[in-house]
This record gives sequence, C-alpha cells and structure tokens, in this order.
Amino acid sequence: MTIVSPLVFHPSPAPGPRDAFGRRMNYLRISLTDRCNFRCVYCMPAVGMKFQPREELLTDDELVRIVGLFAEAGVTKLRLTGGEPTVRPHLVELVRAFKSFPGIQEIAMTTNALLLGRIAAALKEAGLDRVNVSIDTLDPVRFRAMTRGGRFDLVWKGIEEADRVGLGPIKLNTVVVRGQNDHEVVEMARLTIERPWQVRFLEIMPMEGVGMVYDEGLVTSEETRQRLEAAFGPLEELEAPPADPARLWRIPGAAGTIGFISPISEPFCETCNRVRLTADGNLRLCLLHPDEVNLRDAMRAGATDEELLALIRGGIWRKPWGHRIHEGERNTVRGMSQIGG
Repeated sequence: MTIVSPLVFHPSPAPGPRDAFGRRMNYLRISLTDRCNFRCVYCMPAVGMKFQPREELLTDDELVRIVGLFAEAGVTKLRLTGGEPTVRPHLVELVRAFKSFPGIQEIAMTTNALLLGRIAAALKEAGLDRVNVSIDTLDPVRFRAMTRGGRFDLVWKGIEEADRVGLGPIKLNTVVVRGQNDHEVVEMARLTIERPWQVRFLEIMPMEGVGMVYDEGLVTSEETRQRLEAAFGPLEELEAPPADPARLWRIPGAAGTIGFISPISEPFCETCNRVRLTADGNLRLCLLHPDEVNLRDAMRAGATDEELLALIRGGIWRKPWGHRIHEGERNTVRGMSQIGG
C-alpha cells in the first residue's frame, strides 16, 4: 500500500495555533481507531460496546492530509492512540508518512503492547520515537481480569522489545482503581529502581460507559504517593516540563522515575498544549468536553487545505479553559477508546 503525502508544504511563520487564553497547541493526539483488543474495566463497558462503521473512520490518505495541515499550523509533536493503535492496518507506513512532514519533531504512541513485540523494530525504523504502555498490574491473573482477557506475557515481551530497539524512554501508564490494583502500586513503582523507565500513576476519569467504575474506584494521586512513601520513604521531587501532565518523583537512588497524573484532584488545564483528532475525523478540543470540529465531513465535501486550516485554527481558538469535574460536571459523551485518551 502506498500512502500519498500532500505535494506542497508551506511552513507556517507563526509559532503555532493558540487558543483564546494564549496557550500554544503544538501537540496533537491522534486516535487511529476506536477498536481495541482489550476491554479494560476503566475504558470500556463489559458488554454493549458499539464500534463505528469503518466508512466513518478516516482513511489513510485523509489522516496523512490532516496531519500535514496540523504540521503546517505549527504542531510539532504527535501521539498515536486508539482504541489500540497497533490494530490499525498500515501503521508503519502511517508513521513514516507523518514523520516526513517538516516540523514534526516527535512521534510517540500509547499502546497496550500486546502486538508490539512483532512490530517495534519496524516502527522505530519508520520514525516512531518512543512508546507509553498501558499496564495496570504485574499479576498475570489480575491482568487478565482487568483487561477482560489480555495476556500479560505477550505485553511484557512487547515492552522488552520496545526497550531493546530504542523506543524510549519507556513509560508505563497505570490507572489506579480502588479494589482492583491500588494495593499493587508499590510493586509497579519498584520497577524504576533498576530500570531507567518512568512508571506513571493516573487517576481514573469518568468516561462514557464506565461512570460507575469511576464513582467507586477513584484513588487520588496523593493517596498513591502516601502509599509509596510508606514503603520507600520520602520520594524526591523532580522538575518536569511545564506542559507535561505528570508531576515527577524518584525513589532515592532509583534509575527511573515515578509520575503522577492527576486530572481530577489537581487539574493541569492551565498548561494544556494539546488537542485530539478522533478516529472519525473530529477535532476534539478538550478530553472532557463534547465540543468538536468535524474535519472529516468538510474534507469529504471538497474543502481546500486553506479552508481546513481555517477550521483547525478556529476550533483551537475556542478551546475551553478546562473541565469542571470537581464541580460535578460530566460532558464526555464519547468513551475513551473513541476519543484517543
């Protein structure tokens, strides 16, 4: 299969698209598919999950065209997500096409790593820079339960292969859920003692279809940190880039680091630098707001590059300040696998 990139690229003289609050949006998260080979308890309901018809999803050439326009607008970093991005056909070719655009400095991917062992080397060669792996437990039995059928052994092989081929620094994302894996955070953190990895503990979010899991399962980052310090002693706080949602800490003497991502207890909306492209071609302005700009329909109706760029810049300008979950507001409408996390 050949993916055709746009022939003309006009570098933007501007530093990148900004919203009405002055935040620069230089980071695009792209959901390559709403499908996944896991059914994690905090992401999808156990039954009744409905996936979009394939004709509603962006084609390869449509994806490449849109990414080229975001690069022209000033986006410098891409993150490929899903669903599970490794189930998207032609993933390697898409990575190579995305990396060909001037201005795209980094491409990362968030994956469950089930299939990663097979394609890590090819992805690295195509231009993928690093991976984040979603892994919520090191217990194979509990792993199967939380993913509703996943195989821990294949996931771990995928992580090791990604590390071997240089898709690092490796970051492991653990969503902490009360009564599921909150008692295992110490063992997850212990991975950083000998390995130069980053283990990141995330607060669960109230996405569509899993609201009850959120209501019963939220564990704040402060509670997780206290549990870790009870085991390891005081953690060393580290400086992190302003736009990084993770607050960084280290077990004294450890090779790696620990990150806490706290969208519920300590929102980081002030430094947000990202927008999202859903698998069906909508520009999602905020993870927890339903406001979207339909780029797919405009493109299929014959919109020019200039018209699409105007839609992108106009949408980013009206990006909301942030969510109001702490005030009881929930406007997600879509599930996490549909938005791309």
